[in-house]
Amino acid sequence: MTDAPDPWSDFVRELGMRIFRARSEQHLSQEQVAHAAGLATFTYRKLEKGESNPGTSANPRLRTIVAVSEVLGVPLPDLIPTPPKGLPPER
Repeated sequence: MTDAPDPWSDFVRELGMRIFRARSEQHLSQEQVAHAAGLATFTYRKLEKGESNPGTSANPRLRTIVAVSEVLGVPLPDLIPTPPKGLPPER
């Protein structure tokens, strides 16, 4: 185990912030977006936090991100951050 920063963690945190901003701009609740996207509110909240469990980076399904993008009316490329160089594969 290393103390090096996890680039995946930063990536999913930024994804969550972009989703949060898009939702806030439309004055929607987490529950409204989750319901419209076919997600549990708990799952959606974790997506905005960028964590699946405390201290564990989220690894959302593409289907989930696409559904949230459609509900928010935000093009998918606007939600997805630029991946960091040398992103290690998820284990």
